[in-house]
Amino acid sequence: MITSSTTDAMSVLKGMYAAEAEYLAAGGPGDAAFAPLAPFFAADVVLHQADALPYGGVWRGHEGMEQFFLAMSRAWDTFDMVEQTFLTDTSPLVILTHVHARARATGRELDFPILQTITVENGRITEVRPFYWDTATIANACSLR
Repeated sequence: MITSSTTDAMSVLKGMYAAEAEYLAAGGPGDAAFAPLAPFFAADVVLHQADALPYGGVWRGHEGMEQFFLAMSRAWDTFDMVEQTFLTDTSPLVILTHVHARARATGRELDFPILQTITVENGRITEVRPFYWDTATIANACSLR
């Protein structure tokens, strides 16, 4: 298991992904504690999500990350990272992820790519910037309108 004392950017990211998988397997927000994820994020971490998404906006700090996971849980019944390609192995990391997700409100299933840049400093994730190819399709899948 990768601990929060690991400073290698790739190891930090893989450790966070493993902790996230455990968090989601335990039921995610409301059923699982955010505590196992917290050590992988800097206290002042910033996550930038596209404003058009149901969970769009800027999320700051551990509290913001915990609130982000709640918002994601409200939007998606499942959100599986099917395949990941790590395009860099040093910070900022660049990851291309193929996602298969099912919207909670509509039951609609989507497959889509996300490209992320993730900055790791001093063994903690300090910034995350996901880029979606089609935010309108994602927002529509999550909306009953």
